Amino acid sequence: MSIIKMTVNGKSVSADVEDRTLLVQLLRENLNLTGTHVGCDTSQCGACIVHIDGRAVKSCTTLVGQANGANVTTIEGISRGDELHPMQAAFRDNHGLQCGYCTPGILITMTAFLDEHAAPSEDEVREALSGNLCRCTGYQNIVDAVLAAADKMRG
Repeated sequence: MSIIKMTVNGKSVSADVEDRTLLVQLLRENLNLTGTHVGCDTSQCGACIVHIDGRAVKSCTTLVGQANGANVTTIEGISRGDELHPMQAAFRDNHGLQCGYCTPGILITMTAFLDEHAAPSEDEVREALSGNLCRCTGYQNIVDAVLAAADKMRG
């Protein structure tokens, strides 16, 4: 057992957990942050992606000890109160989701991507999405939403 301390969505948290606990388990089961999903248990689908110190990371294969002392942001933490993050608004406005199961992981992935690529091409967005599986869409509305968010975030 270890005591893990981190900041999650701007709040300091501490938990006494088994060393083998995955970050996704801590988020969902201990902190009740259920927007981070487990889709495949094999690190293939990207539904579990969160930010750790600004980097998009698959929480289903990250031990909590690897995030000890880190700043973790989940889908619940990207909006500003009642104001949607520009990526969330773009997904709404461009119909970038269907069932919504993959959406949190895609939103988290793409916000980190746009932090490093302010004006991406469509091909760059598609490449950045390659670690996220969506079984409902053909990805075009997702790509359109990311490009719209990039435009809005650039101002």
